[in-house]
Amino acid sequence: METVLENALPTGKPKWLRVKLPIGQKYTELRGLVDKYSLNTICTSGSCPNMGECWGEGTATFMILGNICTRSCGFCGVKTGRPETVDWDEPEKVARSIKIMNIKHAVITSVDRDDLKDGGSIIWIETVKAIRRMNPNTTLETLIPDFQGIERNIDRIVEANPEVVSHNVETVRRLTREVRIQAKYDRSLEVLKYLKEKGINRTKSGIMLGLGELEEEVFQTMRDLRNANVDIVTIGQYLQPSKKHLPVKEFITPEQFAKYEAFGLELGFRHVESGPLVRSSYKAQKHIL
Repeated sequence: METVLENALPTGKPKWLRVKLPIGQKYTELRGLVDKYSLNTICTSGSCPNMGECWGEGTATFMILGNICTRSCGFCGVKTGRPETVDWDEPEKVARSIKIMNIKHAVITSVDRDDLKDGGSIIWIETVKAIRRMNPNTTLETLIPDFQGIERNIDRIVEANPEVVSHNVETVRRLTREVRIQAKYDRSLEVLKYLKEKGINRTKSGIMLGLGELEEEVFQTMRDLRNANVDIVTIGQYLQPSKKHLPVKEFITPEQFAKYEAFGLELGFRHVESGPLVRSSYKAQKHIL
C-alpha cells in the first residue's frame, strides 16, 4: 500500500514521490513506545517518509531546545517566534527516550536559539553526555545550527565528540538569502571546516533541490563542501510545508539525483545520499563507517 506526500505540493505530483506506508515488527514496536510514553521524535512530528526504514534499522531523530525557532527560514515548517525557557531536564528525557526505544544510532537536532548567549550549546553537550551515560552502546550524530559561527559554542560540540557532526547548507549560494534568511552560506562552510580542523571524525551536510537552483550551482555547492573537508552529503527534494512557505519550483528526477550522486563520489565524499525522498538523517546509521 502506498501513500502520496501531500505537503501542499502542486498538482501533477510525480510518481517517484510515492512512498510505502511504514510496516514491520520493529516499526510497530517503536510506534507503540512513542505513543505510550509520549516520546518526541522528528520522525513522527515531521511525518518523515523514511520513518519505517530508519526505525527498522534502529535509527531515530530527536529535536532539543523546544519547537519554536528564532529564525524564519522560507523552507522550514518549524514555528518562528520567542522560544520557551530552556528545559534543563531535557537531556535526561532524551536519553531516557533513546533507552526506552532501544535506539542503536540516534540523530539529535535542534531549533536555532539565537536568544541564548550560548546558542543552546550547553544543553547540546549535556544531552550528548546524558545519552552516553544512559546508552553507552548508542552511536550519535548531532545535526547542529551554525551557533552564529561563535567558536566557543561550536567547541562544546567538539568536546562532546559525536561520531558524526552535521550542519546543513540547505541550498546553493545564490538562493541562501531567500531560503535561509538569517543564515550565511560562507558561515556554514566555515563551521563545517572548523569542525574538521578541530578533530571531528565525520562531518556532514545536506542540500534541498527544487527551489530554482541550476545544475552547475549544485555542482559548485558540492565542490565547496568537499573543499571544507566534509565527508558526507545528503541531497533531497524540497517539499513545501504549507502555502506560506517557498513554493516548489521543480521536481528533480531520480536520474538527476543519480547524476549528483555520481559527481559527489567522484569528488571524494565518503557517502552520498541523493534521491527525491532523502532527508538529513536518511541512512544515518551507515555514515559512522
